[in-house]
Amino acid sequence: MFYTLFFTLICLSLCAFWGKRYINLPNNVWLLFFSQPLAMSATSLMVLAGGILGQHLAPKSSLATLPISMLIVGVALAVIPANKLTQRLGRRYSLLIGLCISVIGALISAIAAYFLSFYLLIAGALCLGFSMAFVAQMRFCALESVNDAKDSPKALSLLMVGGIFAAILGPELAVAGKDWISSTHGFVGSFVGLAVLLSLSIVTISKLTPTHINTPDDIHKSQSLKAIITQPIFLVALASAAIGYGVMSYIMTATPLNMHLIEGHQLADTKWVVQSHIIAMYLPSLCATWLINKIGLRHLMLLGCLCYVAVILLALIGHELMHYWWVMVLLGIGWNFLFLAGTLLLPYSYKNRQRLQVQSINDFSIFAMQAIVSLLAGVILFNWGWFTLILLGLPFILFMLGITIYANASALINGKLAHD
Repeated sequence: MFYTLFFTLICLSLCAFWGKRYINLPNNVWLLFFSQPLAMSATSLMVLAGGILGQHLAPKSSLATLPISMLIVGVALAVIPANKLTQRLGRRYSLLIGLCISVIGALISAIAAYFLSFYLLIAGALCLGFSMAFVAQMRFCALESVNDAKDSPKALSLLMVGGIFAAILGPELAVAGKDWISSTHGFVGSFVGLAVLLSLSIVTISKLTPTHINTPDDIHKSQSLKAIITQPIFLVALASAAIGYGVMSYIMTATPLNMHLIEGHQLADTKWVVQSHIIAMYLPSLCATWLINKIGLRHLMLLGCLCYVAVILLALIGHELMHYWWVMVLLGIGWNFLFLAGTLLLPYSYKNRQRLQVQSINDFSIFAMQAIVSLLAGVILFNWGWFTLILLGLPFILFMLGITIYANASALINGKLAHD
């Protein structure tokens, strides 16, 4: 397991080094490409280790997903403060502050695992989530760093491809570090190892070139937020990202628990399914630019919705390992298409000087929904079972499908997206 971690880090470093030489994108994008997977590994590690630890430490089994939910609650709570801090200090310094908070969260989680404290685990998860609100801004930093708007899909796709490394690093670190430091339920070493990865991310971000941030005068001259958030283009962008994230988080949170704790699948198999899911979340980004040029953002959203429909059908068919694998892989692909489309649609709803305000509303809505559904996932799973949990996700998918059909039919949105 340790060799897999080491090999993954070497591959990430080589991709960043050689990519910078042969792909014409700004230095900032490559720094973010290297740094983001290290920071994002906190989420994938907590999904696997936090859920299992939560089941052992929680006073009630229905609260087993509370650490994961608190991670997402932390993101939602920190979105607006993170944006205000970015406006005040700039991208680089706000990202450094956020990553320092994540190191603290990792160490608190390690202490929680060692002393078997459920409430310390929640506190550690909350800190990690708080820092992820800053990490989420990396995608906007990448978009702001490119000189030509035509390079925006390439930069965003590259950053999302980096998530493949996070898919490997987080779960591998969870399993490999489980017994590095002796404790009753393990995972102390996993969180200590996470603190090391996050520290490496801090060193990388310290080399970032600052991007332009709005001044108060710019914001004063801008269009009102009410006018922005009532535009159809904004609502479609928000729905695509928020529902895509919400449904993904809802099923992803419950799957490791149902597999390992209820159905009795091995931890190694559960880790493989979680890794496959996270890889599937980011691997389609390799061909995203080509796909967007071929079919456009609106049809990309439609493909994402169809992937989610297939997820529901497969999840209801059976509980074998490959059923879970296909459910999680299609869930990851569907999320990629919907989130990518929503992120690229969002800038069409505002002028450049308004971006921090609108981005903060967008991200708060996404992560608030994600926090609610991830908490509900544990309650529903342990009280009503997997079948009910899956069926309750269907209305959201059908609603998103309706919005996608509307987006394809709307003359206003079609006009905005003439570049498709």
